[in-house]
This record gives sequence, structure tokens and C-alpha cells, in this order.
Amino acid sequence: MSWKKAAALLFGEYVCLAILSFPYAFQTLGMAGGILSTIILGSVNLYTSLLLHAYCLKYPQLVNIADIGRHLFGGHWIFYEITALVLVLNNTFLMGLHTLTGAEIINTLAAPGYLCTVGASIIITVVSAIGTLPRKLEHVALMGIVSAITMGIAIILTLAFSGAQGRNPAGFNPDEPVVITAWAPKGTTFVAGFNALLNILFTWVGQIVYPSFIAEMKQPEDFPKALYAVTIAEFALFLTVGIVVYYYSGQYTGAPAVTVLKPVFKKIAFSFVLPTTIIIGIIYAAVVAKYLFVRFFGKTRHFANHTVIGWTGWTAIVFTTWVFGWIVGEAIPFFGTLISLLSALFDGWIGFILCSMAFYRTHEGQLWTGQPVWRKAESAFNVVLICVGVFVFAVGTYTSVQAIIDGYASGAVKAPFGCANNAI
Repeated sequence: MSWKKAAALLFGEYVCLAILSFPYAFQTLGMAGGILSTIILGSVNLYTSLLLHAYCLKYPQLVNIADIGRHLFGGHWIFYEITALVLVLNNTFLMGLHTLTGAEIINTLAAPGYLCTVGASIIITVVSAIGTLPRKLEHVALMGIVSAITMGIAIILTLAFSGAQGRNPAGFNPDEPVVITAWAPKGTTFVAGFNALLNILFTWVGQIVYPSFIAEMKQPEDFPKALYAVTIAEFALFLTVGIVVYYYSGQYTGAPAVTVLKPVFKKIAFSFVLPTTIIIGIIYAAVVAKYLFVRFFGKTRHFANHTVIGWTGWTAIVFTTWVFGWIVGEAIPFFGTLISLLSALFDGWIGFILCSMAFYRTHEGQLWTGQPVWRKAESAFNVVLICVGVFVFAVGTYTSVQAIIDGYASGAVKAPFGCANNAI
């Protein structure tokens, strides 16, 4: 494929539900804090993405993130399996995020009535699993376009409705006018602040699919063009959503951003989010199901032929992965917190550690001794990035788990797998 098609695929990946968590991150970090965090994390993400691209160019035989994990750590099979496990878990958690959000959307659209939350999430799970059943991935590209369009409409509507409401968001109390702060408001805890950073980081990090895209390109050396184009668009989109919604909603801002909209506006915007929620879940499920199907049936006649055993195996894989995703979504029924946990568990490894390790392998023997100052500085900078990745994993996991505990303690959700209304 061309770099333009690669850019379109990347943009389709990034125009996702997580964008609607930016305003809440801005509310937690303050306007200046949110803007700076978005710019810094986005710039670092662009840099580490370019490192991964350089590594893929040097070793073109590596066609997926699991190949790279094995190659980076001496070619031992265990590192292939570990990286593959990260891929499977990352996608499964993302599927859980979409079953959770799908249930929230159904109950929001059904207001003032509602479905049992577990029942609503089961509906989303079954519909998504059926949508994942086609074994060929050609349908994924078309669905990605539909997803990007519907999510784009939802974002535009959220911005427009926020402006139309003015500084009178849902839940507004005349005795507490809308307030925005430059930095984190007084009383912001470390757990809340770090989870806000993780929400921003989650939306930026997408390197887990880059090797597969690069391997499919006619001219892999053109991939940076796609990265630059998409990064510019992301900066514009992420900052616009964060700034506009937080400006109008201030301390009333929640995650996802549609929580600030009045009921009619909320239903209109959410009606466009529902297709994206299902489609992106299907895309992640298709990737992990295809990987597992290749692992189990790749060397058999059932892989390329329509056999009873092949289709039974494929169907079992699809529904099993969706059941695990559903369990994740029900066990962690907090939108922003689940995003934070995803970011902590996987983004530090993929977005920082793996990419910086790729830098050292790409420039092996040209890092320190006899090298110019700029190369030594870059080598030192990548040491820092590896440390940041470890910090994100360790501290981020703690803050995410603590936020889950706090969420249950607050009574926002009394227990997992509950039937209570989870409308936003």
C-alpha cells in the first residue's frame, strides 16, 4: 500500500472513543497542563515511532510486533511468546472497553428507562462476535472507514453542542459557575493526575500495529510521511476536543466528554458513537482472532480451506476472546480508569521500552565510544525513555488499580457484573 493509504489506516485507528477522554484529562491537569502533556507525549510518541520504523527498515524480515520482540532480545522463542501475549491481552482489554462503553451507550439512549447493564453488555458482545466471524480481513478496512466517519461526526457534534450550551453543561449548579484552571486544581490527587496522563498517553500510542503496516507498504521508507501527516492531524484533533469541551464545561467535565451534554444532545452524539464502539471492537478482535487461528491452524489444511473443523475452531476462538473481553469490561466498569489501566500495562512497554531498545539494536556499535555529541545525547535520552516506560508500567498500574478500588468504594458501581443502570 502507499503511504497515503497507511496514513488513512493510522488515522482510522486514532479516531476512536478514547479521544472523548481528553477533556476530563484537561480538567484534571488544568488547561496548560493538558495542552503541555498532549504536546510532549505526542512529540515523544512521534520520535519513538520513527525509531521503530528505522528498525523495521534495517530488518525487513520482521513483519509484526511479536517478531520484533523476539529479535530484540536475542531471538529466543520466549520473547516472541511474551510479546505475542502482550498483543493478545492488549486487544482483549480493548474489546472489554468497547463492551463496557456499548452498554453505557445503550442505557443512555434508552433513558429514562434502561436495560440490565450485564444484559446490555452481553448484547454488544454477541453482536460484535458475529461481526468478527468473517475470516478474511478485507472487511476490516471498509469498517475502519465507517468507524472513522461516525466517530468524526460524534466528535463534531460534541464540540458543537458544547458550544451551543455555553457554560451551562449537564449537572450545572448556578451556585457553582464553570471554572477552568491553568494547572491541576487544588485537591487533585497523584492517582487522579497520573491516570489523566495515562489517558492521554493511551490515545497516542499505537506502535503495536506499525510493523504490520510497514510490511504491507510498497515503499516502506515512506512510512514517516504517514506518521507526520497523522501526527499533525492528531495534534489538531486532540487539542481541539480537550480545549473546547473543558473551556465550556470546566469542573463539570467527565469521561467520556458527552457526559457534559444535555440529555437530547447526549443521545444524538452517542447515537453516532455506537457504530464506532462496535466496529473498533471488531477490528481489534479480528486481529487477535486471526493471530490465534494462524497459531493453531496455520500449518493445517483447515487454515486456507472451508472445513468444518476450521470454521468450528475459528468460531470458538472468536467467541472465546469476546467472552474474555466482556469479563474485563464487567470487572472494571469505569471508562477512564480502564483506559488508564490499558495504558499502564501495555503502552509503557510498546511506546517506550520496545522502541528505545530498537534504537540500540539499530545503531549497535555506534552509540557511545567515538560518536559525536548528538549521538551520545540521543543514546542517553533513550535510556531515559526506557526508565519512563518502566515507571509508567509500575506506577501506572498502581494508580489505575487504586482508582478502581476508589471507584467501587465511592459507590459509583456497587459490584462487578451488576444490573444497575450505567447510563452516562
